[in-house]
Amino acid sequence: MKTESLSFKYELEKKEPRTNDGGTTRGASVKDFPASIGIAGVSMRLQPGSMRELHWHANAAEWAYVISGTVRTTIIHPDGHSYTDNFEPGDVWYFPKGYGHSIQATGTEECHFILIFDNGNFSEDHTFSVTDFVSSVPPEIVAQNLGLTLEEIAALPQKEAYFAAGIVPDEMSFVAEARPNESDIELTSFHRYPLHSQQPRIVPGGGLQRLVTSKEFPISSTMSGSILELQPGALREMHWHPNADEWQYFISGQAEMSVFLAESTCVTEQFSAGDVGYVPMGAGHYIKNTGDTVCRILIGFNSGKYESIDLSEWLAGNPKDVVVTNFGLKEGEIEKFPTEKVFIQPKK
Repeated sequence: MKTESLSFKYELEKKEPRTNDGGTTRGASVKDFPASIGIAGVSMRLQPGSMRELHWHANAAEWAYVISGTVRTTIIHPDGHSYTDNFEPGDVWYFPKGYGHSIQATGTEECHFILIFDNGNFSEDHTFSVTDFVSSVPPEIVAQNLGLTLEEIAALPQKEAYFAAGIVPDEMSFVAEARPNESDIELTSFHRYPLHSQQPRIVPGGGLQRLVTSKEFPISSTMSGSILELQPGALREMHWHPNADEWQYFISGQAEMSVFLAESTCVTEQFSAGDVGYVPMGAGHYIKNTGDTVCRILIGFNSGKYESIDLSEWLAGNPKDVVVTNFGLKEGEIEKFPTEKVFIQPKK
């Protein structure tokens, strides 16, 4: 891979979408976005009642964040337990690799959510849909399996549906009729974490962060994620993640990011809403809000444990003479360096 010519930006929302039966999806795997070798992502929109049909992913777990609208998911575990949950803006879900699930828009408006997968090679080639499965095997097998006649089998979809248009489910009747092992509508459940309800980490004048890891959301063993908000001119300081790749979806605002790849190689990109960014594990980077409004970024990591090494904290943790010698500082200059972790530096 020639890093010197690699771009760490992909204009996801400008991609030609896949659309049918009330659903729209735009995806970016490593084939579309060569830099993103460890994580893939999808921007999906569903009209009320429309469903991303029952399916499973053979090569990746799925972590999602709801941007707008409301949605219902279902999932089956290998032990036979099923779970059904409702989500609203700011909520997160996680489905382990290989677990069958569905996603359906509820409410009266379009639902928009971002899906993040812990494998850059994620693709539809490794996604298995129930209609595709049923229509691909001999019809007599399906008839025997489901207890239907061959005539009834012939009336089922004869190819993958992918999206299926339906009516908006009644939330109250759904709860009342829930199967014994399904969860009620709760603030937090096995597959749902209300990230928007979390008390954020706030830097006055600079911004804030909400972060969810496997510590807060145990089912999410292979992924963690955050919402980062930067005020105009604010800087998410120079840092790196020693244990995970980073995948970003810019929800609003404008930003600049540089990715440092060692040996004097540094790639700088400009981002707007709808763009995706990527940082390889261990690569130094920063994010600066270059616009005049708040920049809001969804960030996903392909590790359930969040780890970050920030430049200010690293330098502050060394004896002063080490930093003086390393940078060849003049007398008194070391006193200008941060004495603790900055995290987000407000506009000067």
